[in-house]
Amino acid sequence: MASDPVKLRIEKASQSYDGERWQFRDLDLALSAGEIIAILGPNGRGKSTLLRVLAGLLKPTAGKTVLSPRTGFVPQEFSGSFPYSVLDVVLMGRARHIGLFQTPGKIDVEKAMEALVATGMADYAPRNIDALSGGERQLVLIARALAGENAVLLLDEPASALDLKNQDVVLSLVGALADRQGLAIAFTTHQPNHALAVADKVLLMLDQARTVFGVTDEVMTEDNLEALYGIPVRSSKLDSGQRMKSAFVPLFRQRHRKGSRS
Repeated sequence: MASDPVKLRIEKASQSYDGERWQFRDLDLALSAGEIIAILGPNGRGKSTLLRVLAGLLKPTAGKTVLSPRTGFVPQEFSGSFPYSVLDVVLMGRARHIGLFQTPGKIDVEKAMEALVATGMADYAPRNIDALSGGERQLVLIARALAGENAVLLLDEPASALDLKNQDVVLSLVGALADRQGLAIAFTTHQPNHALAVADKVLLMLDQARTVFGVTDEVMTEDNLEALYGIPVRSSKLDSGQRMKSAFVPLFRQRHRKGSRS
């Protein structure tokens, strides 16, 4: 019998911290091997909360969850009290493979280095994690999740604080991990164009716990994004030099100011 490609699932899941304001209600979502889901929503709508439910770090108020034991959660930032090396941080991802009171062995170091190679960070192994840039630290956190030999990766705004080049590096890595290694990946973002770049499906978290979920090209429309963010958003076709690509452009209000361009 073929193995089930679905790596995690929530059914009729709802979440509220006070029983009055709901982050999401009756949400059905499944994530399969080799699939990427982008989760978009305004600040405070519950994107990170949903990711924690998917990771098994938070039990939903209601509903059923079927979670993979091989799930790696990648937070926005690494916080540590000691000056860890990059290799030390990645070895933390091997925790469930190392016995209680045991230290990492040869195989653990090998797996950690393989993960650093996959993320292009092998040369940084001996460096202090605090000496790295935001983009470099994000790649190290992804390597930590990879070192755990996870089937699922859940990334909380992996490119939120990065410049355009490093956003491209992280998104390219996410796409490669799904395509080449068959990982099931979900990530949160404020950027519609991140979803266009790599996501197979998109979940939009609207107001009053409403959600829209489906194939990227069907969900990512001007009307849906305007409803999501409360400002006009327009779709544009751009020539990348190889083929035409879609992009979304928010129409921010431009106030007339003395001395400003007309």
